[in-house]
Amino acid sequence: MGSTRLPGKVLKTVMDKTLLEYQIERVSRSTLIDKIIVATTDKKNDNVIANLCEQFGVNVYRGSEEDVLSRYYEAATEYSADVVVRLTSDCPLIDPEVTDQVIQLYLNQLAEFDYVSNTLEQTFPRGLDVEVFSISALQKAYENASLEREREHVTSYLYMNPEKFQLGNLKCSPNLGNHRWTVDTEEDFELIQRILQVLYPINPKFTTQDVIGVLAENPSWIELNAHIEQKKL
Repeated sequence: MGSTRLPGKVLKTVMDKTLLEYQIERVSRSTLIDKIIVATTDKKNDNVIANLCEQFGVNVYRGSEEDVLSRYYEAATEYSADVVVRLTSDCPLIDPEVTDQVIQLYLNQLAEFDYVSNTLEQTFPRGLDVEVFSISALQKAYENASLEREREHVTSYLYMNPEKFQLGNLKCSPNLGNHRWTVDTEEDFELIQRILQVLYPINPKFTTQDVIGVLAENPSWIELNAHIEQKKL
């Protein structure tokens, strides 16, 4: 709830449903994820997130606001995870098929990779971001990461130390990396709202290609947030 650029963004509503609910609904269609855990902060203003998750029967772990790496590690150990799939809560259009593709790439090459994502090279739309890594890799990051950015951004210690971890990346063809479907600003929300209002009533299980189709029919929508820059580490 304490987002600096768009406070309360995960509980902003479209058609009487919060963005977090849309995301959880889509994540739940993954065939490879065993358990969904919302890892929020122990701050009072995030009580509403915890309450919402409890209302819908979703697991919640609460931890540090600043040290997100410790929150992640504690959540993973609390729920005895062996493989962790990291999805950030500002991605309400997350695609369960893409999520499963990244997980499957990791599972197919367990002996080769410590960390797999579709973001090391941004060829998927921003907002379909998926990271998969072992609990042992997360523990190494938790025990060794010392920089503030490494504690805040959870996985930066992994992908910024390729000499210590074996990294894998899933590419999208064709390259759709110019699209921005994450929600970090009011302009981002306006785009997501329009997409959901068109697609969700027709087909709640809409795909990435369905979104691309809507944007092809409404090319001016892409300009709504085209000027927004992703926050840097």
